[in-house]
Amino acid sequence: MSYVYEAVARPVEGTMLTVIREMAEYIYGSWNKFPDFNHLMMSSYEILKKSLQETRTKLAILEKNNVVDAGAKGFVVFIEGIIDFINKRNIKEIILDRPVTESTQVFVEARQDNINFRYCTEAIIKNCKTDKNTLSKTLEKYGDSVVVAGSDQIRRFHLHTDSPAELFNNIRSAGTIIFQKADDMFRHYQTANERNWNIALVTDSTCDLSEEFIDRYQINMVPLNLSFGDNQYLDKVTMHPEQFYSLLDEADDYPKSAQVNENTFINLYSHLASHYDSVIAIHLSDKLSGTFFSSCKAAEKISREFGKPVTVINSRNLSGSLGLIVLRAAKAIEEGFTHDQIVGLTGKWINNARILVSVTTLKYMVRGGRVSAAKGLIARILNINPIVSLDNTGKSIVFDKAFSQKANMRKVMDHIRKTSSGKTIWNYIVLHANNEAAADWYSKEMEKLTSLKPVSVVNISPVVGLNAGVGAASVALLYE
Repeated sequence: MSYVYEAVARPVEGTMLTVIREMAEYIYGSWNKFPDFNHLMMSSYEILKKSLQETRTKLAILEKNNVVDAGAKGFVVFIEGIIDFINKRNIKEIILDRPVTESTQVFVEARQDNINFRYCTEAIIKNCKTDKNTLSKTLEKYGDSVVVAGSDQIRRFHLHTDSPAELFNNIRSAGTIIFQKADDMFRHYQTANERNWNIALVTDSTCDLSEEFIDRYQINMVPLNLSFGDNQYLDKVTMHPEQFYSLLDEADDYPKSAQVNENTFINLYSHLASHYDSVIAIHLSDKLSGTFFSSCKAAEKISREFGKPVTVINSRNLSGSLGLIVLRAAKAIEEGFTHDQIVGLTGKWINNARILVSVTTLKYMVRGGRVSAAKGLIARILNINPIVSLDNTGKSIVFDKAFSQKANMRKVMDHIRKTSSGKTIWNYIVLHANNEAAADWYSKEMEKLTSLKPVSVVNISPVVGLNAGVGAASVALLYE
């Protein structure tokens, strides 16, 4: 048990740790008194039950509420399942026989004011160069509930934090980060206890909408996967745009992106379907990622299981134009539109969305394999700066080009003025890849044209920016 206690930065008695320790001590002291493991496990159950009940008095908050610790109760239920299997040897019979609810009162911190940190974060570090104690002290600077376990070859940690991206940027020299997880506990709490509407809205991290709107409309954003060599990150969660663009030119390995897998969506949709009447998911173009197809497969399974609509929509867009489509859907939910009405309207919004990206160089597209080295060389020699957009199927295209970024930014605005004649711009988003000067210029020009401030001015998502590159700037707009 000393190993378990050493792994936890601040072990607290009266929790699951106490119950596990007392069971382990009983087994260690009594193993030679029983003919086999089965009898030993069944005997230890009485110790477990006694230890669980005693958690009521070991922590002040449990004693005040006259309840047992939830984690300890969960461990006891787990052991009960093992004992049931020992006795019955039939999994199906155990599932059918076990009661759906338990009468024991447990303490669960379910109030928002008890969520001290937003993200429940885990990672696995391969060939870790930092010892356990040093890593544990580093992690404690970023949050609480710190657990560090494993060896130098494979080290795993857990903590609750508000700044996973800052943390992972700090420890990236500790070894190779081969796995990361960062669950949004705040959004999970809202889903279960503080839903503002009956329709859940889902998108992915290529949706470049400010965090203010993501939180205001309780949008569930699923991060795509990013990798620098063998180091794995979660787009916008454990890797923020500012950090990404700093690394883009420094790192030996050019970053790659990967779609969200089906299981991630199954877990999310199962959670949402347990609390909402329906789910609408709007994703980046299926021509740019397989994320849409993973989402569709998961939605079909969960919709069938829960008997609730889970609709997945191919936006044929990304970045700011995807953000505007998602924002319109969020506002429609707020205004009381039905699930089917919103799904019907998205087709119009998708057709009316545009994005134009002013790229300073093709070198990032060459490094990422989107453009051949020969074309990249010609563009560099001629100082060609392309304007990248999407066609009506959602495929990336070179829309136009110029011989400087200023010139192609002016071309972008000329095109917007021309195509906006006789139309009303609902709103727009200005985006940039660490190029605030270009973003400011676009914002002023668009405000002159529309008399509107931009919905958001944001740093482009790393998954988008790995092709657009540092210095890119963009305008996304949505017509009425």
